[in-house]
Amino acid sequence: MSRSNRERTDATRTALLDAARKLFIENGYAETATPEIVAAADVTRGALYHHFPDKKALFWAVIEREANNVAADIDARSAEASSAREALLQGASAYFDAMAVPGRTRLLLKEAPAQHAIDNGEGEDPAEEGLKIGLSHLLAGSENLKLLDPLTSLISSAFEKAAIAIDCGGKRADYEAAIAALLDGLIAQPRR
Repeated sequence: MSRSNRERTDATRTALLDAARKLFIENGYAETATPEIVAAADVTRGALYHHFPDKKALFWAVIEREANNVAADIDARSAEASSAREALLQGASAYFDAMAVPGRTRLLLKEAPAQHAIDNGEGEDPAEEGLKIGLSHLLAGSENLKLLDPLTSLISSAFEKAAIAIDCGGKRADYEAAIAALLDGLIAQPRR
């Protein structure tokens, strides 16, 4: 049974994304050339440019797919939580699990930020948007809610730094405990 055009198109796009992901992890964005990608994907150069205008667009498609997978893992794990705090802690655990996928830390926390700076801000982080929503629930009724945007940015950075440290051999349990302490500090009653 032959495949439909749509199936062939999807298979080609997936092959390009998978090959590019592997090469971007192994060599980095700057050291990966499009001829290497098409050879690894076993497609023509024309197929690459049919799906993506250039290497940069392919890179951001790889990053978007990775980021969406991380966000989906976080959402799935935290969906049944009984409180905002529990959802954030389950989300933190899911984030660390998702970032343990080989190569993901390099792609999302090393290669993407470097390209982001060069490209002047392409791409959004769906996991950070989920974090913002979770924090807004955690901080509901708190004075800290007015600091939601900067707190989201700072805590997102803390998650990223923790994922890099874990990837380099840091003790995950310590970072999960630190995240819990950080969140608990946000909701603690102010001293009088």
